Amino acid sequence: MQQPAPTELTALMPVLTRAALRIADTPDEAQDLTQEVLLKLWLRINRGEEITNLRGYALAALRNQMRQGLRDRKDTDELDEDNTGTAPDVFACLALSETRAMIDKLPPDQAQLMKFVLAGESSPAALARQTGWPLGTVMSRLSRARAQLRRDMGLSPDAPVKALL
Repeated sequence: MQQPAPTELTALMPVLTRAALRIADTPDEAQDLTQEVLLKLWLRINRGEEITNLRGYALAALRNQMRQGLRDRKDTDELDEDNTGTAPDVFACLALSETRAMIDKLPPDQAQLMKFVLAGESSPAALARQTGWPLGTVMSRLSRARAQLRRDMGLSPDAPVKALL
């Protein structure tokens, strides 16, 4: 029996693609299925294996390839609200890491205040109580620390404090 010519495989592409589009979840998956089946057919033909009904064989191979793909997929349970997770915002994490590194470069008194702010304490009065420094000293050191951070981060001098953290 004469083996199929490469042009016969090429002619099968639209047939396989239409069939794959009916059984696959996405057009990309259908395209992948089609290409995988055509590759397997081509390899069989090159090994000299006889295929009597190329179209029927190709369609059966497509269905089998889809089934194999479904078997290979791992089952995943749907997540309910109790076990859903939110991926961290990578860019925010990187920015926070850079800000912490810049705070560490500040003079120790300014760095101490900015670390309190970073931890969530934003009241100058509370910072004065925590450090034992006068309120005016706390406010001037915070102002100098923020000005230095703006310069180090390439922000304009009037950038809001929120831009720093």
